Amino acid sequence: MRWDAQALKPADAMAGEPPAGGPPSGAGPAAPALLPLAGLVRSVSTPEFAGVTFHEVTAKSVLNKVAAGSRMPFEWTVNPYRGCSHACVYCFARKTHTYLDFDAGLDFDSQVVVKVNAAEVLRKELAKPSWQRRHVALGTNTDPYQRAEGRYQLMPGIIGALADSGTPLSILTKGTLLARDIPLLKHAAAQVPVGVGISLAMTDEGLSEAVEPGTPGPRARLKLVSRLREAGLPCGVMAMPILPWLSDSDEALDSLFGSLAAAGATGVTAGALYLKPGTREWFMQWIAKEHPQLEGKYRRLYGSGSYASKEYRAWLAGRIRFFKSRHGFLGSAGFSHRDLNDDPRDEEAQYPAGSIPDPAAQREFAGKVPAAHAAPGSGAAQPTLF
Repeated sequence: MRWDAQALKPADAMAGEPPAGGPPSGAGPAAPALLPLAGLVRSVSTPEFAGVTFHEVTAKSVLNKVAAGSRMPFEWTVNPYRGCSHACVYCFARKTHTYLDFDAGLDFDSQVVVKVNAAEVLRKELAKPSWQRRHVALGTNTDPYQRAEGRYQLMPGIIGALADSGTPLSILTKGTLLARDIPLLKHAAAQVPVGVGISLAMTDEGLSEAVEPGTPGPRARLKLVSRLREAGLPCGVMAMPILPWLSDSDEALDSLFGSLAAAGATGVTAGALYLKPGTREWFMQWIAKEHPQLEGKYRRLYGSGSYASKEYRAWLAGRIRFFKSRHGFLGSAGFSHRDLNDDPRDEEAQYPAGSIPDPAAQREFAGKVPAAHAAPGSGAAQPTLF
């Protein structure tokens, strides 16, 4: 069973799009940034990371407050890297690179900003009396376990700082380098609530190589899910984005949810591709080049907005519910797909079971002094007095 967008009205096509054949915004060749970046120490290119430049900066702060009114199930984030060599053509974070005077296309993939002092700054921020030990999410913008992490090794210090301060944490990644830190995460989970999420939305190795060329393939990520579960850690899976006409067939969805169940995922959230400004232009250029027969369908399906039509999302939601149920993910295993009359933006905020700390556990830890910081002879952690 497949969705057929031919039923969409022709009037929906091309609305708000650049002329056919015209250069998409932010998708041109990489251009020099308007350096210096704030806190820039040096820019580094090495043969081991051909085509990628690392801009090493010293950050004054790394704790980021989530905007008021956000639908996200957390208030604070840490992103040790900006830009991402995973080079996912659909990455929603592309436009954030333009805030640094880089472009949202090739620069996002190849100009990676590294906060080399992230762990040290974070530890100081977490030691402030005003810190209330709220859940901190990692991997909400760019991947903390992209290839750069193999060079800079920032995550062990970040995980250690959060756990030592009594702060619940979660990680979302496509990077199998996470396996390096499984022992550290197990240790952290004995101190604070921990959530782990893997992003995996397809099992087709060829398609994955085409749309997310810098990532470990689906088989490698499925193995990581199994390793996390074998280590006693939770692991939810964000099966997003499902790509219309490329990964939304019954065969593709059955393979995806069946593989995730076999790997032991604790929950799954799935949803359709969304194309925000910056991402939309880059993705549509890719579709036009690699799948020209789909370009018109995508333009009709998305119109001038960021989200697929309500009809498509409702259709996809039904298929997702069917295959989640077939493979045991409905009811006790995470959020269901948000659909029908729900705001499509809510799909972005649905994190599957295991990918973020349990809210009850978070409340238990909020406002407590971690044992490592308690006064001598104080015994169990006591409420902090502000």
